[in-house]
Amino acid sequence: MSLDYAVLKSWLFPDVEHRYSARDTMLYALGLGCGSDPTDPDELQFVFEEGLRALPTMPVVLGGPGFWMRNEKTGVDWRKILHGEQGLTLHRPLPVAGTVIGRTRIKDIVDKGRERGALMFTERSIVDKESGAEIATLTSTTVMRGDGGFGGPGGPTPAPHPIPHRAPDAALDIAILPQAALIYRLSGDMNPLHADPKIAAAAGFPRPILPGLCSFGIAGRAVLKLACGNDPAYLKHMQVRFTAPAFPGETIRTEIWRDGATVSFRARTITRSIILNNGLATIRDQESGNRDQD
Repeated sequence: MSLDYAVLKSWLFPDVEHRYSARDTMLYALGLGCGSDPTDPDELQFVFEEGLRALPTMPVVLGGPGFWMRNEKTGVDWRKILHGEQGLTLHRPLPVAGTVIGRTRIKDIVDKGRERGALMFTERSIVDKESGAEIATLTSTTVMRGDGGFGGPGGPTPAPHPIPHRAPDAALDIAILPQAALIYRLSGDMNPLHADPKIAAAAGFPRPILPGLCSFGIAGRAVLKLACGNDPAYLKHMQVRFTAPAFPGETIRTEIWRDGATVSFRARTITRSIILNNGLATIRDQESGNRDQD
């Protein structure tokens, strides 16, 4: 079954109600390696109930529609899809516990041709159930390698954010726990590619890989520490392009370039290659950050 542009473009997603607890908030942070130094107050604030705060990247695991592209009615060859890009805009700090509603829609589908595949751009709003206040907006680009040439629109597509041509202003190394993928998947990403060596081998990997959104969160930790004083209220926006997988047990080095409220960044494994590129973050000023917490 081939991709049907009209069907996929008008795909209806039911609202997803997601209740999460302080325990879930701590589990998400542990999946990103927080608490590796249990005496560091910068890390402890995300994994200990006294003064607990939610990491700003946590909305990526809330209110999602699940692996809906496996539905044969979509016409998508789900075995050949890749997570190409991820964006996150925070409208207010995420509470440490609560109930949210996730609302997903398809913004656009671009046909790059039979040999180049297709791109699908989706958006998800995370809304507090009780107040109706919007907490975050998530954007995602899915690369559908087996679905090009269906006769849909050919563009345009957003240009990636350029990394400055100068040495980075700061960098931070974060070691990935050997069991990081197994911990992170408990926050909702149950893809066996991140747990089963046989599935990883069938996909061409020597061992299970780290989820892309886990790498996204680890880079988010670095941006938070290097550019926001480790205060979640200051991170306003973050977007990145996925370029290669990381493996549990490696160390991720995130490099940042600071230009006022704009932070460019990329992340690499220290022994292999760049895994996240064309990163862009925007930072609230202190007055704005404090006001958003009121």
